[in-house]
Amino acid sequence: MSNKPNRPAAAGDGNLVIVSGPSGAGKSALTTHALGALPDIKFSVSYTTRSPRGAERSGVEYFFVSRREFEALRDAGEFLEWAEVHGNLYGTSQNFIDALLRQGMDVILDIDVQGAGIIKKKRPDAIAVLVLPPSFDVLRERLRRRGLDGEAVIEKRLGMARDEISHYPDYDYLIVNDDLGRAERELDAIILAARCRMDARKHAAASILEHFGGLNV
Repeated sequence: MSNKPNRPAAAGDGNLVIVSGPSGAGKSALTTHALGALPDIKFSVSYTTRSPRGAERSGVEYFFVSRREFEALRDAGEFLEWAEVHGNLYGTSQNFIDALLRQGMDVILDIDVQGAGIIKKKRPDAIAVLVLPPSFDVLRERLRRRGLDGEAVIEKRLGMARDEISHYPDYDYLIVNDDLGRAERELDAIILAARCRMDARKHAAASILEHFGGLNV
């Protein structure tokens, strides 16, 4: 039996949840936890031209494509947003997202600050969550500890983080990831609360009102 909380029937369209922040802030860990803890939520699988890392698989973490394939998709209008980051191209498929939202699923994006800003402008109803480390020194240590990049790339990421953090007023929610367990609970709470908004529950309300004589509201 699943321990995930049930979602009410007739919930209507799903919510688009943007989780972003500097590289190393922990947004991927929080996103992974939410996907495992909550029902009716799917990960937005983006396209990228970078090579897979570790055990990453195409169609799971990303759709790994060549630069030529990516550019063809971009020119065909497939992407809700796209950007070049550290020499690699990344793009968010709007058809992939919209198909899931129409099914009533929430869709969560693990995306950089630049991409988050573009999507928020195009989809202002999206729920934007910024994840920050507790300090600059902690971020540097996390980037070094994960062992994915050389020192030159780490310093470049830290330089970008200074600019990315300055965009915090553009977000709806802020999570300071100084305690992973607490940060996970906070993201779960944000997603669950979004499902209880009046706009999200209007279909359920209409169905219930029919049992009360179809009140005109």
